[in-house]
Amino acid sequence: MVVCGLACWRCRWLLPLLLGLAIIMGIIALAGRGWLESESEPYVQQASLWESCTRGEEDLNWSCESLMDYGWGRAAAATYLVGFVILVICFALAVIAFSIEILRFNFVRGIGGLLFVVAAFQIIGLVIYPVKYTEDIPLTGDNMFSWAYGFGWASTVVVIGCAFFFCCLPNWEDEVLGNIKPTYYYSSPERAPYLN
Repeated sequence: MVVCGLACWRCRWLLPLLLGLAIIMGIIALAGRGWLESESEPYVQQASLWESCTRGEEDLNWSCESLMDYGWGRAAAATYLVGFVILVICFALAVIAFSIEILRFNFVRGIGGLLFVVAAFQIIGLVIYPVKYTEDIPLTGDNMFSWAYGFGWASTVVVIGCAFFFCCLPNWEDEVLGNIKPTYYYSSPERAPYLN
């Protein structure tokens, strides 16, 4: 029977897998048009990280304006995008780090530090966007920050969790590499009369 705890060598691909999941959620956030949407019918407002679209109640065509015309729009997009690029680099470094037999634990801790930088960039972008959007863009009807914006936060939360694990992983170096001898529990015959 093989027992695989949180920090064992056989489970080394869990962290790169979680980083891959964070990348997928980041792609959805970058490409999604659901950063802001109308909460109920008529659906007259819709926005992505890149543009804001509105339409009349009877109109079927969306009229869009680029958020890159605003300084805060460029700042929000740039900070989230820089964080995403560093996340992709961290994913590649994690795959390389866990592919080699002799794991370099200082290297792993460095990936954790970079992931905290990723989280900082993404949080800055995710905070700038709603604050400045609601100040500068006139909103029509009831609106909500929607699914694509949620994927951006989900990616950030996964990155923060992975950053902690990457930074703490060197503390379990012996367990991960299998350098600890197994502990056997033995009871003497006097203590276990039912064994006779």
